[in-house]
Amino acid sequence: MDKEFKEERENHVGRMIHMLSHQLKRRGAVPEMETGLTPMQKHILTFILFETMERDLYQRDIEEEFRIRRSTASGILKLMEKNGFIYRKSVARDARLKQVVPTEKAEKFRMDILMNIKETERRLTEGIPKPDLEVCLKVLRHMLLNLSGEGQIK
Repeated sequence: MDKEFKEERENHVGRMIHMLSHQLKRRGAVPEMETGLTPMQKHILTFILFETMERDLYQRDIEEEFRIRRSTASGILKLMEKNGFIYRKSVARDARLKQVVPTEKAEKFRMDILMNIKETERRLTEGIPKPDLEVCLKVLRHMLLNLSGEGQIK
C-alpha cells in the first residue's frame, strides 16, 4: 500500500468516527444484562426511559430521533411491548395516537443506564481540556449537518 495513502487513511475523519462509534456500540448504554433486546432496541429503550422523564413520548418521536421509517419503528415497539418493556396507551384527544410508556421492568434499568452513560462520558473525555471538547462538539455538529443536509450550524 502506498505510504502516503496509508498515512492519509489513518487520519480519515469518517474512519475515526466509525471506529469510535463501534467502541460505543460495544459498550452500549444498557448494562450487560440479559434483556433479550437487540442493540437497536436497547438504544430506543434508553431514549424512551430518559425522554419520558420530561415529556409524553409517541412513536413519531422515535421515528424522528432515530431517523427510521414508521414500519420499522412500529415493528421494534411491538417487540418491546411483547417483551414487557413498554406499553402503548391511547390518548384522549386522538384515539389513533398512542403514547409510549416504559413498564416497571424497563424502569428497573434507568439508574444502571444513567450510571453507564456517565462512566462512558467520563472515559471518553478523560484528559481532554474543556476548550478542546467544546471545539470537538462544534465540529461534530457541523459534520452531522453537512451529511444530513439540514442547513447551517448555529
